[in-house]
Amino acid sequence: MHLPLWTAFSGVPSAVDVPDITPDWNAPFISGLTNIGSFILAGALIFVLIMLIIAFVGVISKGGGSERFQSWSGEWILKILAVAAGLGAVNAIFAFAVGFDFGF
Repeated sequence: MHLPLWTAFSGVPSAVDVPDITPDWNAPFISGLTNIGSFILAGALIFVLIMLIIAFVGVISKGGGSERFQSWSGEWILKILAVAAGLGAVNAIFAFAVGFDFGF
């Protein structure tokens, strides 16, 4: 039987006992950073959603309103939608990894 070169020199890899590694989130500044990150991400998502609602109103209201507002809505709605999707993904990753903490 032919063994690979790494097993011939280092022995059997399963003979090494590696303990489980778990991160320690109990540093004094981590809770503050989690609060600040939660506030920033939630505030940014609320702002982008308000901008998306305003852009939808501009697209829907073709009969009334100013033409400049309607052209702005038509130009920016896809960009705002893409930013909202990206920000939603970042919020989901943050909520999965750390969890939102608003200090309540």
